[in-house]
Amino acid sequence: MKTLKQLLQQPGPLVMGILNTTPDSFSDGGQYFTNKDATQRIEAMLSAGADIIDIGGESTRPGASEVSVAEELERVIPLVEVAKKSNAIVSVDTSKPEVMAAAIASGANMINDVRALQEDGALEVVAASTAYVCVMHMQGQPRTMQNNPHYDDVVAEVQQMLSQRITQCESGGVERERIVVDPGFGFGKSLAHNTELMNNLSCFQSLACPILVGVSRKTMIGQIVDKEVSERMIGSVVAASYAAMNGAKILRVHDVEETVQAMKILKAFTNNKINN
Repeated sequence: MKTLKQLLQQPGPLVMGILNTTPDSFSDGGQYFTNKDATQRIEAMLSAGADIIDIGGESTRPGASEVSVAEELERVIPLVEVAKKSNAIVSVDTSKPEVMAAAIASGANMINDVRALQEDGALEVVAASTAYVCVMHMQGQPRTMQNNPHYDDVVAEVQQMLSQRITQCESGGVERERIVVDPGFGFGKSLAHNTELMNNLSCFQSLACPILVGVSRKTMIGQIVDKEVSERMIGSVVAASYAAMNGAKILRVHDVEETVQAMKILKAFTNNKINN
């Protein structure tokens, strides 16, 4: 089995399958709330070709309820253990240092933090480990981030914030080779902001860190294709394909099988020249 480091070094994009063990996530909330259902979902995504499984125990959609540390641990850690038994590369979607520490101790390979290790103690937890971390840009906080987001230059401002977080992470003991960046599509951004970021995605390669893109089934896809969440698969796969062709190294998706197929087509048509 390849390590995350080896996966990130190979040419072409990686597919990260989403597992939200929450009752209120915007797309799959409540579907994988039991260990049995979640375990079956992990196995199905791995069989479909997922390179990474991203496990989350707290929804970050606008208006979602906060979750206590104890509850998030109860939701997440058993599934990290299940995924590791299946030899999966595991990412844990959390901002809580206590959850990060427990997840890493249970074998998580990466922490996927929408708050970019800015919570007290989070940077120290990752620095003390060998885990990778994805730092994401977000304007505001999840509960209110979509209340009239504003930028003078969204690409420059997102790039500047991510650059600053990379520097601060390095200063805190997290080596650059362990850092992944995420522009944060839909996190404090309008449709115009999101499309501007996607149009300029290749600019983020200057940060010299792998780029993670997560647009699967999000509102921005719904706004473009005028479809409800359950009908956004095609739009999501097309968006992931565009991202892959423009610098994304990790594609965070709900529809693993379809995205894996799309990446195989891109690989064939480009003679494996997508060297993200």
